[in-house]
Amino acid sequence: MPPTVSPISRTRYRTRGSSPVRLGIAGLLCALAAALLPATGGGSAAAQAPERHPTGTARAATYTNPVTSGTVDTFPDPTMIRGKDGLWYAYGTQNPVFQSAGEDGERMLPILRSADMTHWEYAGQVFTPQTQPAWHGGSRLWAPDIRYTNGHYNLFYSVPGKNTVGVATAPTPTGPWTDAGNVLPSPSGCATGNIDQAQFTDEGGQPYLYWGSYDTICVAKMNGDRTRIEGAVTEIAQGRRAEGGFVVRRGGYYYLFYSDAGCCDGAYSGYQVKVGRATSPTGPFTDDQGVDLMDGTSKGSIVVGGGNGWVGPGHNAIQTDLSGQDWLVYHGISSDDPDLKPASGGTLKLSKRPMLIDRLDWIDGWPVLRAGAGPSTGAQTAPVTSWATGSTFNDGSLRGWQRTGSGTGGWSLADDQDSQGYVTHSGSGTSPALLVSGGSAPAAVRAEADLRVTSATGAAGLLVRYTNAANYVVAWLDKDRNALVTDVRVNGRSAGERVTALPSGFRWNAWRNVAAEVRGNRLTVEVSADRLRDAVATQVRTLPAAAVRKGRVGVAARGTGAAADNVGATALYTPVTTRVPEPAPGELLADYSDDFGGSAVPGTTAGSPWSWVRGPAAGVTVADGALSWPTQNAELHLSSNTASVLTRPAPSGDYTVETKISFAPGQSNQQAGMVLYDNDDRYFKLAHAVLPVNLGDGALTHVTEFAKEGARPTTTPPTALAYGPMFGGPTADVMRLRLSYHLDAERGEHEVRAATSTDGTHWVRTGAWTLPADGGDLKIGLVSLNTAGAVARFDYVHTYRD
Repeated sequence: MPPTVSPISRTRYRTRGSSPVRLGIAGLLCALAAALLPATGGGSAAAQAPERHPTGTARAATYTNPVTSGTVDTFPDPTMIRGKDGLWYAYGTQNPVFQSAGEDGERMLPILRSADMTHWEYAGQVFTPQTQPAWHGGSRLWAPDIRYTNGHYNLFYSVPGKNTVGVATAPTPTGPWTDAGNVLPSPSGCATGNIDQAQFTDEGGQPYLYWGSYDTICVAKMNGDRTRIEGAVTEIAQGRRAEGGFVVRRGGYYYLFYSDAGCCDGAYSGYQVKVGRATSPTGPFTDDQGVDLMDGTSKGSIVVGGGNGWVGPGHNAIQTDLSGQDWLVYHGISSDDPDLKPASGGTLKLSKRPMLIDRLDWIDGWPVLRAGAGPSTGAQTAPVTSWATGSTFNDGSLRGWQRTGSGTGGWSLADDQDSQGYVTHSGSGTSPALLVSGGSAPAAVRAEADLRVTSATGAAGLLVRYTNAANYVVAWLDKDRNALVTDVRVNGRSAGERVTALPSGFRWNAWRNVAAEVRGNRLTVEVSADRLRDAVATQVRTLPAAAVRKGRVGVAARGTGAAADNVGATALYTPVTTRVPEPAPGELLADYSDDFGGSAVPGTTAGSPWSWVRGPAAGVTVADGALSWPTQNAELHLSSNTASVLTRPAPSGDYTVETKISFAPGQSNQQAGMVLYDNDDRYFKLAHAVLPVNLGDGALTHVTEFAKEGARPTTTPPTALAYGPMFGGPTADVMRLRLSYHLDAERGEHEVRAATSTDGTHWVRTGAWTLPADGGDLKIGLVSLNTAGAVARFDYVHTYRD
């Protein structure tokens, strides 16, 4: 049976005589490596432990998605934090995570732990059936979001049975958890589902909560302890099935990541991660074409869509490795293994959604996964999770660390339940006392430390770079000035202090992460609670050339009460600045194209490449270089196959087919566009469609709907039909639609991607849909259907060789 708790205690001891002696991080990692082996019932993606490094963490050279493979079967809606003990912790939606080990039941908000973000062990669950708060009413619990808040951890989670959000607090990332009730009032002030929450703290310290699902995302301020919202509720995004908001701040913008189109329909899940940005945490947020996320249309700025064997990637968080590289933390569904077995006595039918991580690149001010290459398969370069120099101090040693400056005798080791080992300084001097690492880091560096000050006055600092007592760069948390203060010392002289105010009410006795990056001669310092890209203070300054050099990292203290933990530095990541080239159509295939210059199509004539399924459709005309087609009161959906389809043969090999469509629908469910069609139950469709959105007022939204219909692969035989949509870029009355076909011979699949454009120049490219290539040949087709009353005008159908 799978473990009910982690086999690794938070602090492990062995007996030496009658005294307990801490095994430290080395012992912890040995235990972690053992726990990761499949024999524990949790297992690991690899049978061999990751490489050990003397800096106190393990670092894997490569990883392969899903990173939770062999540990848990599924881990939906993941979120991640680096604990103050130097390890990473991940939290997921309630699910039957040990089904393959024979466990039918679910774990309530399961917790995983890792030394390197890629090898994980099971570490417990937030609630059990015995400890679940009564106010939940027995609801399943979804979509956790973890934050470090003023010395403890806040875990926000969705309670769908009560249509609200709860919060639990704990002194460590694994508990014990104390219920703090529901965060939202009832009604909350948001138009739709009160789930899928994420907390964010702005510069200056104001906390916010983002939440919403099916089909609106909202934001409101929170109280100081981040347990309740207060004040106005603002709707900031709407769209068909929009949910899963997560906000970070970067480069002067607030970025709202979200998912749409549906998370949980196995191989037919249309989830994609999209993003909008704003100059305020309450919006307005726009996509990369300037479309407001509150507009009644589907949106662009796709961060990642399905493809490469993964379906429905979505509901993301973000984590930053020690080099400063951001990683998207998300779930995905394997197209080869999309579904769990029915659980809990057959009442739960769930998709298998393991946790994936992949590099998140920021290109031209917008985030995109792996420069646009999509979810990864095969071995990938792993996150940087060990320093070139530094320590977590969990080994109970200061070996290799040099005491220098004033008050050198004041440094000592301490420990607590959450941090494990850390260093502290006592002494009343006003001159800096320095503790410097033995190794060095390069000139382009990222350094960080967790700092706090427990006395009435004083300061704790991160030595970003130390050459000698006359040459160093330091970032202080200065309690006397309630400020982040940087000082650059060159040849014994200060190049000038820079002072950035910290929020009023700043909790000095709680750990704060200070992260500094030096790129060229630019120094950027951020102060945050938990490294989740929501700094409460940021400072940027230019360094003199003499200060840009290789050096050591360390800790500085003034006065008594300064403490530091997780101090280290490593080479700063090299950003990816160019997207993967997007494929462009090649040679026009005239034999498979039509500019509608004649009038033969409506009923078809001898020799015409076009033919009808259930046609000819009433009202179709060809004139003035276009085919016009009134929408039909007819369907092409699952068992309802009454709509006409106008088809023609497609070429062999890879190709792209494009049409220009003028279409201004005004009623729900009117749609028109293209299909790649085998039969009524096997096709791909890209259409401009009008759909209802759940805003409580009969609202409609226009979407570019990219869908597939086919047999559900997990039925035996696979005959049960399913239909899955994903949503592309913004719509317009005149737009261009593209479907790109590829035969994946290795996997035996039709693979189709969609792209849409409102101007013929800027294209929004979606993820991919696939179907088994074991039926008939696909044909190029047009449709105009669902609800009468609109007219679609097709200016051309062009087919290109890819």
